[in-house]
Amino acid sequence: MSRRNPGRTTARAVTVAVTVALTVALTVALTFLLALGGVSAVVPAAADDLDDQRAAAEAKADAKKEQREELESSLEHTDAKLAEAALALNDVEARLPVAEADLAEAEAGLERAEREATILAQRLTDAQSEESRIVRQVADDADKADAAREDIVQMARQDLRSSGSTTALGLVTGAQTTEDFLAGYAVSSSAARSQARALAEVQDSAAQARNTKARLTAIRETVAELKTLADENVERKKEVREEAASRKAEIEDLIAERQKLKQRIERRKDDARRSLEETEQAISSIEADLKKIIAEQRKRDQEHAASRGGRDEGGAGGGSGGGSSGGTPPRASYLSWPTANPVITSSYGMRYHPVLNYWRLHAGTDFRAYCGTPILAASSGTVVYARTIQGLGNQVLVDHGYTSSGKSLMTSYNHLTNWAVSPGQRVTRGQVVGYSGTTGTSTACHLHFEVYVNGSTVDPMTYL
Repeated sequence: MSRRNPGRTTARAVTVAVTVALTVALTVALTFLLALGGVSAVVPAAADDLDDQRAAAEAKADAKKEQREELESSLEHTDAKLAEAALALNDVEARLPVAEADLAEAEAGLERAEREATILAQRLTDAQSEESRIVRQVADDADKADAAREDIVQMARQDLRSSGSTTALGLVTGAQTTEDFLAGYAVSSSAARSQARALAEVQDSAAQARNTKARLTAIRETVAELKTLADENVERKKEVREEAASRKAEIEDLIAERQKLKQRIERRKDDARRSLEETEQAISSIEADLKKIIAEQRKRDQEHAASRGGRDEGGAGGGSGGGSSGGTPPRASYLSWPTANPVITSSYGMRYHPVLNYWRLHAGTDFRAYCGTPILAASSGTVVYARTIQGLGNQVLVDHGYTSSGKSLMTSYNHLTNWAVSPGQRVTRGQVVGYSGTTGTSTACHLHFEVYVNGSTVDPMTYL
């Protein structure tokens, strides 16, 4: 029969106990981390989708903002209330996709928090169940250990009676540990080796009890951490739920506002059509007036030339503009920019009305000019008008005489907040003729600049 060394058995039991304790602690920690990892593992794909949605929403919002100046030009000379509603609708439609992206992110955050809460709750339940089981096991192990110690003490008393061993006496009196007694007992008593092996097994049970206590400490730490995380999750869920509710309310408000604006636009359409027709008639009358002025100038020039024996001293095309401009007649490309830092926001040409759904001529070039910006004469000439006219608001119109090809050239500066010149006044190129504004049927401060050749509008860019 093989022999077993009780001391070696005890050491092995302690080693096994420590190894098991570490394994349990690592297993608990790893399981906990994997549980949390299970939550975060689904986040990247969802985050990518949310990033794509956010990028698309911001692109839509930016596109709407970029369209605003063009929309302002398209709504020029439109009923003011209709234009206001259309621009407000543009703002709402720019904000809506961003608000929807905010809501999607908030809802994703809430879903993630709820998913984490479910996992944490399950982990906490499992950990608490394990804690209860280990507590019961600790109690059982303690009972077994107490019984084993009592048996060993009885063995020590018996040995003391029979042999008077000081080793047994030390155990009985408490001056020696159980492990020390077992080692000495196994060596000193060949007859009791079988009992020593049994005692070693009991000692293994004691080591298992210590291991169980280590597991209990680890699981209690896990339970405490899970409770902390659960409390934090409750607060996080509250915050993201409030955020989601706020974003949802914002979207509902924007949708309701969009609907009201659409209804307002529909109600204003008929009035806007009538107002636009009246404005375009008033503007078209300018051409008739200018052609009449040009005809009278030419007649005076012809009469003046006839009175001087047919000699024409007014330059090519007959005359110097009827004396309206004087000096050297301007030529094509002689017009300079009407603002110090020209930024074109809308060009000359046919324009589609975004609300009334028809094409009309945008008879000038719009320049960005914040309220109060000085507006400059594009060339020297004489002020024909410094007046207020329907649609164009406060207007300055300057006669620059005739081009080298004999064409009458005039420029018009519109929507001014006020004038800096008066009718009949002589101006020089670059002189301030007024200040930008938003008078007339204008949606924002800017300069609407027009060029008239022989009394009809042309693309200003062909003369600038």
